[in-house]
Amino acid sequence: MSNNESKTVSVITGGAGFLGSHLSDYLLSKGHRVICLDNLITGNLENIAHLSGNADFQFVKKDVTEYIDIPGTVNFVFHFASPASPIDYLELPIQTLKVGALGTHKALGLARAKKARFFLASTSEVYGDPLVHPQPETYWGNVNPIGPRGVYDEAKRFAEAMTMAYHRFHGVETRIVRIFNTYGPRMRPHDGRVVPALICQALKGEPLTIFGDGSQTRSFCYVSDLIAGIFALAMSDCSDPVNIGNPQEMRVIDFAERIKALCASSSPLVHKPLPVDDPKVRQPNIAKARALLQWAPRMELDDGLKQTIAYFQGLIEKGKI
Repeated sequence: MSNNESKTVSVITGGAGFLGSHLSDYLLSKGHRVICLDNLITGNLENIAHLSGNADFQFVKKDVTEYIDIPGTVNFVFHFASPASPIDYLELPIQTLKVGALGTHKALGLARAKKARFFLASTSEVYGDPLVHPQPETYWGNVNPIGPRGVYDEAKRFAEAMTMAYHRFHGVETRIVRIFNTYGPRMRPHDGRVVPALICQALKGEPLTIFGDGSQTRSFCYVSDLIAGIFALAMSDCSDPVNIGNPQEMRVIDFAERIKALCASSSPLVHKPLPVDDPKVRQPNIAKARALLQWAPRMELDDGLKQTIAYFQGLIEKGKI
């Protein structure tokens, strides 16, 4: 058996996206062979360009809502394919629902056929605009299924239900992570999420957009911490959902001021109406991750923001923003 044939093989759907590309890097560093599937609707080949010469990495342009056929051994299927920002939900509502439903079904089918472990990237959005704070995995959520955000929230809730059905009925080994706000290099500049939006505005001297009065809260986890938690969960024996995120909660308006200071920006803050069903609070209860995975975030917010700011500054200098 060649060295390549003896490697653990991981398939990542959405592997050219923000999280998928970082997961590709991490799994390769752990000795995995990685097969990246992405239809590039929101993914970007530049996120994985540095891997093009790696013999253990393969990119396949693929719509995972259609039948997935991977020859040979597959040990893990990481299902990360999905539009993942409010702008995406509005522009790609049907695709968001399809990849959460049909895409999850096809990815689970691959895992079942290959006797692989299936890993679902779910989201804190399954909690909706929460009435319980902070949010533990036992909370069932407060979601508006017919609102504009419902296409993402319900797609992920359905994906979780489908994953557990395959686990219980077909005996597929499954893991589910509920990802809270994550930031870092390779985020899309104009995806509508608060971190890239505020950083790009601050760097370009544009007014910083605050929705509502800015009192709504978020908690931000740096991407390297998140990926480490994801790997720990993938290798664990836990089939129930696990929150991975940073419990350090802060108001959006305070977060904007932090970014403004780190960018040495003199941009003013401007307020716009709060979007429909925008969560007023968001903070993970990570007691389960601490106990089961011995995981907790390590990156200090300012350090993570400095690295993220440097990434966007590079894009501006290259004329890509």
